[in-house]
Amino acid sequence: MKKTLLSAVALSAMVAFSGNAWADILVGVGGPLTGPNAAFGAQLQKGAEQAAADINAAGGINGEQIKIVLGDDVSDPKQGISVANKFVADGVKFVVGHFNSGVSIPASEVYAENGILQITPAATNPTFTERGLWNTFRTCGRDDQQGGVAGKYLAEKFKDGKIAVVHDKTPYGQGLADETKKAMNAAGVTEVMYEGVNTGDKDFSALIAKMKEAGVSIIYWGGLHTEAGLIIRQAADQGLKATLVSGDGIVSNELASIAGDAVAGTLNTFGPDPTLNPANKELVEKFKAAGFNPEAYTLYSYAALQTIAAAAKAAGSNEPEAVAEAMKKGSFPTVLGEMSFDAKGDPKIPGYIMYEWKKGPDGKYSYFPQG
Repeated sequence: MKKTLLSAVALSAMVAFSGNAWADILVGVGGPLTGPNAAFGAQLQKGAEQAAADINAAGGINGEQIKIVLGDDVSDPKQGISVANKFVADGVKFVVGHFNSGVSIPASEVYAENGILQITPAATNPTFTERGLWNTFRTCGRDDQQGGVAGKYLAEKFKDGKIAVVHDKTPYGQGLADETKKAMNAAGVTEVMYEGVNTGDKDFSALIAKMKEAGVSIIYWGGLHTEAGLIIRQAADQGLKATLVSGDGIVSNELASIAGDAVAGTLNTFGPDPTLNPANKELVEKFKAAGFNPEAYTLYSYAALQTIAAAAKAAGSNEPEAVAEAMKKGSFPTVLGEMSFDAKGDPKIPGYIMYEWKKGPDGKYSYFPQG
């Protein structure tokens, strides 16, 4: 009798354990949750968390509830590898992230070797999807697309200006600067300067003095908002009247906090703003009610998890490789619009447009679509 009772207890424990294991599907969110780029990490985190909450409320992914696991890479490739290995140890099946291309690319190899599907909302370097890995996807565009738009714009709007191309030596920053330079040069405009600076630099006096001497009127910046804000502010302080033009790496309202009033007139490329889509009004209000402004990559992160869930349903499986196959074959409704991918894992979405920084109705500086 005791033996039978013990067996029943053991069996119940096994069923309970297996039930708990089955009830959660682990999704890692990797990005700079702390450090100078934490604003972008917050966008990835909040977007994925809200998507998980909404998907769970609707029944989860094929009946399994999503559990978010956070990984702080501090925008550092080595830390990104540590986060990737932790996700593997935790049993994560899908990763939304990372933010930086320089982190996403090496982390993706860890994920590929360990059966984890990765979809980045923000890493734009072409290399991420050009290596033939089965597991790499993104909901954003690529630097060769973004640089093409920026280079053409510079050549058309500032053909008589003196343009300096400056980058932060990272896979994202230099990659974007080089693609923009290539497109601009192909359109017949040549830069008067091409310089690299280091991420984390605070004093750009020497760079600005060199630009003043060269008569620079346009600065094309390949990098993030942290250094961009300092370059804008210090250029104004030192009497360099130049417009800074950049890419998606500066789309954080923190830029205005760093640059001050000098941010007015700054230009940047980015995809069509999904928060302006009337279909997303209720979702945007949900974020704001929770005290978070869903700018920039927030809805790109939301769409990443939406896509995983929809593809898993189409595949009838929550196994990453089956989901990856479904993602490359299907089309899925998301907050960014209908989402489909090519064989590399790049999305078929609307291209980049130009934004201008100016004061909004609330009197605060932000980026607004031109035209």
